[in-house]
Amino acid sequence: MQRFFYNLSIRLMIPGFYLASLFHAKARKWVEGRKSLPSLPPAAGKTAWFHCASVGEFEQARPVLEAFREKYPGWRIVLTFFSPSGYELRKQYDQADYVLYMPADTPAKARQFLDAIRPDLVFWVKYEFWYHHLAELRRRGIPAILFSAIFRPDQIFFKSNGGFYREILECFTHLFVQNRQSQELLKTIGFENVTTLGDTRFDRVLEIAEQARTIEIAERFAAGRRVLIGGSLWPEDWEVLREADLPGQGIRLILAPHEINPAQIRKWMTETPYRAVRYSETTPETVADADILWIDNVGMLASLYRYGQYAFIGGGYKDGLHNILEAAVWGMPVFFGNKKYRKFQEALDLLEAGSAHAVADARAFRQIFDELSAPGDRLAREAQISRDYVREQRGATAAILAWTETHLMNKHWQKD
Repeated sequence: MQRFFYNLSIRLMIPGFYLASLFHAKARKWVEGRKSLPSLPPAAGKTAWFHCASVGEFEQARPVLEAFREKYPGWRIVLTFFSPSGYELRKQYDQADYVLYMPADTPAKARQFLDAIRPDLVFWVKYEFWYHHLAELRRRGIPAILFSAIFRPDQIFFKSNGGFYREILECFTHLFVQNRQSQELLKTIGFENVTTLGDTRFDRVLEIAEQARTIEIAERFAAGRRVLIGGSLWPEDWEVLREADLPGQGIRLILAPHEINPAQIRKWMTETPYRAVRYSETTPETVADADILWIDNVGMLASLYRYGQYAFIGGGYKDGLHNILEAAVWGMPVFFGNKKYRKFQEALDLLEAGSAHAVADARAFRQIFDELSAPGDRLAREAQISRDYVREQRGATAAILAWTETHLMNKHWQKD
């Protein structure tokens, strides 16, 4: 019965996207990207398939993919996305030989897609549980690894009526999870092919920090002043920052919206009495007198955190917390909304350690911010907690490749 309802949901999802595509650009891209299956030439060697849902999962896949490419240069790499957001941002990614949309999860589409890409080894990231693709991989005897996964007691896998969904997990050769709780939960339903490694994003954010570029406009803007960086902000996050009135206390703000909408940024710029400028419309010379610098491009945020002493990360009031590790790696306390953060292990860890703060509103945010900014060593202590936490969690990428080498490469294939 569960399989019936799963297949029904897929059948309804597809026409739903077609209908939505008449009105929404993102849905239109989802449909257009799946109109035809890829036609790939035969690979000279083996093929590894990496699959991510969207942008955030790609950041988890990236360190593993790039380390795999370096270690096994003879392998062809196919990278797929479910979401147009991920595909559009990374369709020119040069470390993959092919960047594609994953087809809708039907038996026929799964067979056709695997016939087209002919994978020998598969890596999926975090939350992707598409039954027909995974079942077809298992039927063909193709090893599939899930990594950076995280499980919670309220998920269907652990309920008495979750038999069909446990079948999906059985399709994975091995599961690498982020925390011990996930491993223990999986043991309760009979899964022993599990290793706790943490999150590969730690490796990624450390790599980004080591390679961070200098951004002259931001450097001039921040020079000699205290700065808060707002990353991936939704309207709810901006409302908290606006009401907190940090520029009135001499704090400068570098703010990056979740979506770059020029009309929205212009509106937000008028909602405070302080001098606000857009990155694209200023220079290192003219930005020095501004109070708020709005970032109206994509791809710069991870490097911008280096110019701040505090961070406010968006999504905590809306659809789910965005990447707090990109800020924490630079050594700073992080703030976020108190509604949608509990699925993120790093947020829970930093809250417990004392360098993260889930705030309900502007008043709660301002109270903690003022305590951090008061004389004393609290700001420095929290900064060090964040910095140390990220560095202590590194190593998941190397461990995944080591397991793959030992359990798969040495048994099934020679290095190409």
